[in-house]
Amino acid sequence: MKALQCSAFGPVAGLTLAEVPEPVAGEGELVVAVRAAGVNFPDALMVQGKYQVKPALPFTPGLECAGTVVAVGPDVADFRPGDRVVAYPPIGAFAERVRVPARRAFPIPATVDFRSAAAFLLTYGTSWHALVNCGRVAAGETLLVLGAAGGVGLAAVQIGKLFGARVIAAVSSADKRALCMRNGADEVIDYVAEDLKSRVRELTADRGADLIFDPVGGDFTEAALRSCAWRGRLLVVGFAAGAIPRLPANLILLKGCSAIGVLWGEYSAREPEACRTDMTALIARLAAGELKPHVSAVYPLTQAADALQSLLERRATGKVLIEP
Repeated sequence: MKALQCSAFGPVAGLTLAEVPEPVAGEGELVVAVRAAGVNFPDALMVQGKYQVKPALPFTPGLECAGTVVAVGPDVADFRPGDRVVAYPPIGAFAERVRVPARRAFPIPATVDFRSAAAFLLTYGTSWHALVNCGRVAAGETLLVLGAAGGVGLAAVQIGKLFGARVIAAVSSADKRALCMRNGADEVIDYVAEDLKSRVRELTADRGADLIFDPVGGDFTEAALRSCAWRGRLLVVGFAAGAIPRLPANLILLKGCSAIGVLWGEYSAREPEACRTDMTALIARLAAGELKPHVSAVYPLTQAADALQSLLERRATGKVLIEP
């Protein structure tokens, strides 16, 4: 079968398409024929050797996919061939078939297509865990979302609105502004053209944001923290800007606020039952049309490197997919 291969850590342009052996389902595993695979920022970091997890070389990247079960391990009772599933392997999804632990797979309702499912799992799982479990978002609060037009950012906008928050989306261009407004943002800040702290204070009558969702990092984190309300919460989700910020601890003290780390992958490994409850609730909301992933581009497997590069260059909005 065909699969994308990373033979050495480095630029995503070094990825190659190769013929590899078909995967075989072992105990507690499924083999899934991939119909669509979600592209995530950690995929690009992993290929470059910059992620906290470094797979043995060579490896096939790809953290999530949607498709059809073609084989099950001898002790798997919850799935059978023909079932439609969404799964996080956690690597190997950029291929025609992938082996997946059964505990990392979820049934797809009949009303949900493969593209929507593949665009959903990691981004909405991360944003739900951040806002609901870590941030305890509440109706009437002001939620500031950095990188709001990206995958997790747009999911955070939708989930914030679902829970009754007033959402301020921070983006870097006019087209991203329009996308966030279409997805429910109440206000949008262009943090390239405008001062983030000043605009947040202005939009909140100098009170600040109760909850800050930050997958960007870099210089924007401190600016966002300075716009935090008394007893607010800063959710540290990632560092898409590249630089890991050093936060002045006195700001946290003076605002009586909290900085909370969000790592969905570790949460899913350490608290699998809680994570599964989250995902069941999320998939039900997806099926009901309450949450709607935005897919901005779909690439064939032969152009997977271009898909990853679009994320690194921050050209992508919403979710980018690969279809074998």
